[in-house]
Order: sequence, then C-alpha cells, then structure tokens
Amino acid sequence: MPEQVRGLLRSLAKNHHYTVGIISGRALLDLMIRVDVRGIIYAGNHGMEIYGKGVSFVEPVAEGMQSLLRVLHHALSIALKGIKGVIVENKGLSLSVHYRLAEEKEHQRIKDIFEHVSGPLHAGGGIKVTFGKKVYEVRPPVAWNKGKAVEWLVATRGGDRSKGDAWPIFLGDDLTDEDGFAAVKERQGLSVFVGDKAVASEADYYLPSPKEVELLLRRLTEIR
Repeated sequence: MPEQVRGLLRSLAKNHHYTVGIISGRALLDLMIRVDVRGIIYAGNHGMEIYGKGVSFVEPVAEGMQSLLRVLHHALSIALKGIKGVIVENKGLSLSVHYRLAEEKEHQRIKDIFEHVSGPLHAGGGIKVTFGKKVYEVRPPVAWNKGKAVEWLVATRGGDRSKGDAWPIFLGDDLTDEDGFAAVKERQGLSVFVGDKAVASEADYYLPSPKEVELLLRRLTEIR
C-alpha cells in the first residue's frame, strides 16, 4: 500500500464521522501487517474473521474446519509442486491456490490438478470453491462472504440506514467483491468497482484505477 494512501486511511480513521474497514481474502494477521493502520476494522478470509474497534468475530463452522484445510493444503502443495509460479496458501480459515505467476500454458494443468485433489470434498459438500483473479479459493461450506461481512459490520457498527445512521461505501476490484457491492446496494450505499468499465459488475459506479481511489479517499477527508 502506498504510504500516502495509508495516511489517508489514518486520517479517516481519526474522523468520528467515519468507520473504516478493510475486507480482504487475505488471512487476518497478514492483512493487519500489510495495512498497518490503527483504529480501523479488519475483516480477513472474506470476512470470516473480523477484528478492531471493539468488534471480534470468527465464523464458527470455518473455525472448526482448520484441520481439514491443513490436510488439503498439504495434498495440493505436493500435487502442484512441479509447476513454477503456483503458490498454495493456507490462511487458517480458507485456502488459496494462486497461479498468477505461472505460465499461461500451465493454467489448464493447474485447473485439472486442483479439481482432481479438491473435487471429492467439493462434490460431497465438505468445502466450497470460488474463483478470483487467477486464484482458486477453498472455503468452508457456509453462506458467508464479503457481502455478509458488510451486512454484519453495518448492523454492528453502522446502525440502520433507513434511520439515517450510516451510509456504507464499498470499493473493490475482484470477483469476490461482487457480494459486497450487492450488500451495499441493499443498504442504499455507494458501490464502486475499481477497474475496466467494460467489466460486468453489481457496482453502481466505477473508478478506472487505484489512483482514482486515492483521490476519492482524499475527497472524503476534506468533507466538513
């Protein structure tokens, strides 16, 4: 994260008109270390673990599946070991297979291996598989995602929008952010996709790049 963006988040966090949160597919501790801003809410593993500003939450089914995910992480690591650029990451409550650094000619092979190893568990309902930007995500079979995390946070920290208590703003650039956009729209909030306008999205608005996100954050700090 650019230091100027970190500074803007710190300014927003100190402003009592705002509650700032970051929802990520990363593990909670990894997210907190990378962002390094006090006074905000961190939601890791697509919102399955949430901490900060007096709130603490761990999705109970996910918490009980950590042993299974460790076994699956070991199996996938061995099966994909010979392919350069593949990273198998155990995030405690979920698991990711990243292949952005792999050669394109290997993508189908990676997919086949991933489905071969995880397929039986997926077919039996033991895990849920989702997709992001050149990443396969393995999660517990629970109806929990970034949208559910948004709803939980607004209910816990923001109150009822119909009573004028909160106006949620959600920005994202990944397929996994679509659930967040939908949840914010239900709350009559501001949903912003960051990326190519031609990409189909639930979001009502878009910004072409992180540079415009920085400008938006700066405008928010200037509102009086």
